[in-house]
Amino acid sequence: MAAKPDARVPRHLAIVMDGNGRWAKQRLRPRTFGHHAGQKAVKEAVEFCLRRGIGSLTLFAFSSENWKRPATEVSALMELFLKALDKEVDELHGNGVRIRFVGDLDAFAPELRARMLGAMDRTAGNTSLNMNVAVNYGGRWDIANAARLAIEAIARGEFAATELDEARLQHYTCLADQPPLDLFIRTGGEHRVSNFLLWQLAYAELYFTDTLWPDVDQACLAEALDDYARRERRYGRTGEQVATG
Repeated sequence: MAAKPDARVPRHLAIVMDGNGRWAKQRLRPRTFGHHAGQKAVKEAVEFCLRRGIGSLTLFAFSSENWKRPATEVSALMELFLKALDKEVDELHGNGVRIRFVGDLDAFAPELRARMLGAMDRTAGNTSLNMNVAVNYGGRWDIANAARLAIEAIARGEFAATELDEARLQHYTCLADQPPLDLFIRTGGEHRVSNFLLWQLAYAELYFTDTLWPDVDQACLAEALDDYARRERRYGRTGEQVATG
């Protein structure tokens, strides 16, 4: 019989990687310097999940609202994505990490989109960790897109409109094939979810830290997991019901 998963360890961890710009500003450097520095924290997060047996890690890399940032910063971020893919995909693949980009990929330049799809194809069979990178993603977009896909399925006669419920709509959301989101972390001191994984956040535990993303290391992530392990997750039940199983 397979061992029962440790309830104190989240099956699915999501992180809003906030604070790169402020980290760079503190050092009198351009914002792009902070984005480069944040790559080290991404590696720390991946290694942490592999060591702790966390099955899925979802990182908020570029929201649908980030296109409003200065063109120079957006351009630098796109270049950083390209370089990071070329540099890191071999190591991630070697560690059994499955890479998936979630969001509206059609907005990206063909070269970058092709690299994303190539990385996903190459690592599709890996099982050590699902690493989901949210790019041009928004929680409202995810729900609206799921509704559109469900409507198309209804039009094809796959099921009746009256049969559309939460479970069916869930099937069409991003990450529907992965464990429910257990723990949401936001770095950088802000206390909001910023349109990230709105559907998936329904019963997730929220953890906020003032640490800026480039300074996040495995000790910082361990503090978040220690806090998570002390929480009682009731899902609408009473504490007594949880205690008695």
